[in-house]
Amino acid sequence: MPSLISRLRQILHSAWLPAVAVTLISACVLLAVSCEVAVQRARAHESAQMNARGQRFLERLEQVFGQLREGVDHLQAVRERTCDPAMLAALREVGLSYRFVYEAAFVDHASACSSRGGREVLRPGRDPDIHGPVYSYWLNTTAEPNDNLAALVLGRGSFLVSTSRGHLSDAVDLPAGGSLLVVLDGGRRAIPVLGPSHPWPPAPDWPPASERALLEFSDRLVYRMPTQYRDYQLMLIAPRRSLALPGNTLLWAMIGASLFLASALGAASLRLTRYRRSLGFKLRKALHRGELQVLYQPIFTLLERRCVGAEALVRWRRGDGSLTSPELFIPLAEDTGQIRQITDFVLQRVLQQLAPLLRAHPRLYVSINLAACDVTQPRIGGVAARLLALHRLPARQIAFEVTERSLVDVDAARETLQALRAAGHQILIDDFGTGYSSLSYLQTLPVDGLKIDKAFIEVLDRQAIDNAIAPHIIRMAHDLHLQVIAEGIESQEQAMLLAREGVNHGQGWLFAHPLSAQAFGELIERGAKVPGR
Repeated sequence: MPSLISRLRQILHSAWLPAVAVTLISACVLLAVSCEVAVQRARAHESAQMNARGQRFLERLEQVFGQLREGVDHLQAVRERTCDPAMLAALREVGLSYRFVYEAAFVDHASACSSRGGREVLRPGRDPDIHGPVYSYWLNTTAEPNDNLAALVLGRGSFLVSTSRGHLSDAVDLPAGGSLLVVLDGGRRAIPVLGPSHPWPPAPDWPPASERALLEFSDRLVYRMPTQYRDYQLMLIAPRRSLALPGNTLLWAMIGASLFLASALGAASLRLTRYRRSLGFKLRKALHRGELQVLYQPIFTLLERRCVGAEALVRWRRGDGSLTSPELFIPLAEDTGQIRQITDFVLQRVLQQLAPLLRAHPRLYVSINLAACDVTQPRIGGVAARLLALHRLPARQIAFEVTERSLVDVDAARETLQALRAAGHQILIDDFGTGYSSLSYLQTLPVDGLKIDKAFIEVLDRQAIDNAIAPHIIRMAHDLHLQVIAEGIESQEQAMLLAREGVNHGQGWLFAHPLSAQAFGELIERGAKVPGR
């Protein structure tokens, strides 16, 4: 016991104990200052992102409201107000002519009919939230997490048109925990159209005197989107995120040797915090929680408008209902090595969901995107073979798409693609024209077709056909005897121009949005055709 007491005394009176205490105190002060600076910078960055997002959303949302008004105005020209064939044809024409119109309906005391057919007809079931001199609006007509239900209804007389949650989700990529609100009664009332409810008003002195579009509060951000109409105002509202501390190891290293231990511990803690909050960590959790889902973008013939297949698209819908863009998590999955799990998941989910449909329609196919690591190793061929044998499907009904950017190791890619093609799979080059593959690569790679990137399709409406890049790609593909699929077709003019240039197949919002497996199956069973919009 005396020796232990003596030892404690030595420790308490040693020269290094005050130095450690000073180091720890200095580290706490520096961390507090660094934290405050980091939070301010992160909040400024967050505000800039919200401001940019709001400006992008304004045009899309005005387009949604504008198409609803145009659709119901178009129906006013129908003279006979009964559910006769002429009325049904007019309703279907509105449903097909406007991208954001989910359903058009005629409802009066004697009859009711809808552009979608069936017995269930669009009926809001309550007084409108906005009752203007011309139009009436019903907002947030469903709280169910179903993309195929009406979320916004506009009425005029006996006519109703609606847009669905899925249409609004395509137009608006909400931030985590954020909501799209329609503000009424001069700012005194707010109704969420997408996202969760938020306390309203966001501040006691609402509406504020400031005319700035972006309003910053301690716990939330509010972006006001002015509209051309006095009946309502659109707003994006999002909570402030919990911010991870960004490190500055160079600054800490300059403090000196006395703070070396504190800076190392702080950096280790920082890396752990960053990792736990990073998108990669959340993606890993999402794979285990089943948050990833597969949608199907139908592919149509441009002349007959007949569906011949679909591209499988992976989407990440988080637990709070928000969607994370594939442009964010797919590159991250490639960097962290999780892309193989995602590829296998997509292939397995496609066959689980569509195997009966594919067996019933032997000429139908589904294309699946491959990453760079998938085409440099022969692994994916064995996985596909096992799953196809399990579901009793031929290899020709599963095609594989590779981007030019994934063809870094051309020799390894050539062997893998040749093996897949020999097994019966189609091989397509996706997003052609945006990478760096040369003509010589195309001549030597086992490729069946090219998919022209939508960036070259978008300019066809604004650029002379002789000056556009797409026709040159099409002629080159024809010279190499490759089929051509155009991506991102959004207008009838684009489809007609591409058809005249010899393109047989295309995909895009002109034909259909990405569909669930059930909706894609219904499209095929209906005859797999869509009329020209």
